[in-house]
Amino acid sequence: MEAARSALAGTPHDRLDAAVRAVDAPEVVFAVSVQGRRTVRASPGAEGLRYEIGSASKPFAGLLLARLARSGHIAYEDSAAACFGTRPRPPVAPITLRHLITHTSGLPSLPRDFYPQALPRWTTTPYAGYPPHRVIDAFLQARPRHRPGRRWHYSNFAVSVLGHALASATFTSWDALMEEQILVPLGLSGTSTRAAPTATDAIGHGADGVREVPPLSMGGFAAAGAVRATPHDLLTFLEAHLRPERTPALAHALHEVRRPVLRRGRGKAHTHTLTWFQHATDNGPAYFHCGATSGQQAFIGFCPGTGTAVVAAATRKFRRGDRFVPTAYEVLFGG
Repeated sequence: MEAARSALAGTPHDRLDAAVRAVDAPEVVFAVSVQGRRTVRASPGAEGLRYEIGSASKPFAGLLLARLARSGHIAYEDSAAACFGTRPRPPVAPITLRHLITHTSGLPSLPRDFYPQALPRWTTTPYAGYPPHRVIDAFLQARPRHRPGRRWHYSNFAVSVLGHALASATFTSWDALMEEQILVPLGLSGTSTRAAPTATDAIGHGADGVREVPPLSMGGFAAAGAVRATPHDLLTFLEAHLRPERTPALAHALHEVRRPVLRRGRGKAHTHTLTWFQHATDNGPAYFHCGATSGQQAFIGFCPGTGTAVVAAATRKFRRGDRFVPTAYEVLFGG
């Protein structure tokens, strides 16, 4: 980290130029907003592309949950299984919507029967062959590893179930819910949850940085990682978290997702909100989430104490020794 600090020294423009150079990928972009003033640095042609942000989609899911809870459509403590209109089996009946978004449901990272169909295309489109009805069926038949609320275990399965539960409870598709409740109110016209790549979508690459991989297809796991967005839309999303009062329809939800809800790890050192990872800094708490797909990476984070928001994206699969995440951390936490 000290090496990164020295490499990213200088003016904001210098620091972002150094950040772009530090990441070895076909396309790289770092975008920063400080008190509403934006600075973007990118490799040629990268700024205008739309990126797959993978698990950095989860803050969108958490914000949607918070808004629906505020409006009374659902409650955090609603049984997720009951949202599907069936009599819940005892193993999953106690799992609430809050458990799903906070990774405390007791569900594994992915359904047990996910891997046989995914392994043949693990490096390209592992989620594509597992449709929504299988996610729901796997959940309703699941046996959680521990009592809900007892332990934290990161789970794409759980957040995907949340998406289907919200869609079922509101009689609205996930894509339509996200568009109506989050994307349109925030003016995110360059953001989508639909599996329909456009000509301006970035093309992902394997770990070698050369082999192109197919566009993201999340199958039944859309809520966990289907968002595609431009860097400027992602800055808009983060700026809304910094100044919730500027979006009255979402103000309560934007405040709610910043509230700490659990601590985990040795000495309870890791703090989590409803949907963000939270770290302490000299300027107060900073919030962030990373994401990766088969050929792209993303980082989004913000620090209210400095009025800073950071977006980073790259078109290369994560690999050992990769500088993408450490560099993005330093841009946010060192700023």
